[in-house]
Amino acid sequence: MTSARFDSEGFRAAYDTVMAKWPADRETALVPTPYGTAYVNVCGPRDAPPLLLLPGGGGATSASWYAQTAELARTRRVYAVDLPGAPGRSEVPSGRRPRTAADLCDWLQALLDGLGAPASVDLGAHSYGAWIAVHFALRAPHRVRRLFLLDPTQCFAGYKAAYLLHALPMLLRPAPRRTRAFLAWETRGAALDPDWLRLQEAATGFPSVKPVTSPRPAPEALRGLDMPVLLLVAANSGTHDPAEVAARAAALLPRADVEVVPDVSHHALPHAAPPHLGRRLSGFLSD
Repeated sequence: MTSARFDSEGFRAAYDTVMAKWPADRETALVPTPYGTAYVNVCGPRDAPPLLLLPGGGGATSASWYAQTAELARTRRVYAVDLPGAPGRSEVPSGRRPRTAADLCDWLQALLDGLGAPASVDLGAHSYGAWIAVHFALRAPHRVRRLFLLDPTQCFAGYKAAYLLHALPMLLRPAPRRTRAFLAWETRGAALDPDWLRLQEAATGFPSVKPVTSPRPAPEALRGLDMPVLLLVAANSGTHDPAEVAARAAALLPRADVEVVPDVSHHALPHAAPPHLGRRLSGFLSD
């Protein structure tokens, strides 16, 4: 497999351009964990309840939450972190990458402790980040007050074969044009923020570590997830079958509010979501 040459300066410039769309009071924090230093973007009132946001995998970073942070930060102290070993500014020392779902839960626990978060926090996540969030909520339910999931992958259904086939050229021979072509296919040619798209292209060739991708949460464990969960499924998702995800989540999660969001695809979340998304998330957190 060949890799595209990674332009670290170009990536940082593209990252900073998207981060400029965040609220003006944004700060950053560096938090030591057993798996390196976590880079966290922070905004919102200091005395507001905490909300931790996890991005998706691939080229996603905490910057991808830019379209939702202004609304969420009205009532929450928002902490959005770059995942360890994935594109972003979190640093993972050699030999210390997370290798299991339990490792990722330990990383998340250390992150919350390092931020000085209270015993129970709100947790929101997209895609692969939602897979991590579900595992953490199952392992440490006392630490999660409310949980919202945006089109979670590998939690309630597997990937579509077509999705994997379209992703294969990008994975085997990473290149910005292949990233752009893949996103255009999955989002059905939707108009994407050019700055966000440039960041996805700039992430090509990032020296990522192999992500943890299994296991899928067990059905019996999901039935015991006794906390309020808002699950928003992208109706146009090319990643998995939206109807299957919605049906299985509604059947398994005892306190879930499941909604299929029209006219949006998997990779358009959370940045190119319908305008009401932020209000929907804030309303859920405030119930």
